[in-house]
Amino acid sequence: MAWTWRFEKTDGTEVEPSVVPEEFTTQGDAESWIGEYWRDLLAGGAEQVVLFEDATKIYGPMSLDAEA
Repeated sequence: MAWTWRFEKTDGTEVEPSVVPEEFTTQGDAESWIGEYWRDLLAGGAEQVVLFEDATKIYGPMSLDAEA
């Protein structure tokens, strides 16, 4: 199983992340990574993220903006 993030604008349009993630083997690893890099991702143009396990959407969109 692979855990991956989708990076989006607030309208749901997919964007390329400013920090390229790996595929994660656990949900916890994916969430730890987003916790470490969310500021860089937000500064690079991603406004929200969606978490997937393989092709299954787990949750999101989740805002990267702490003020939202």
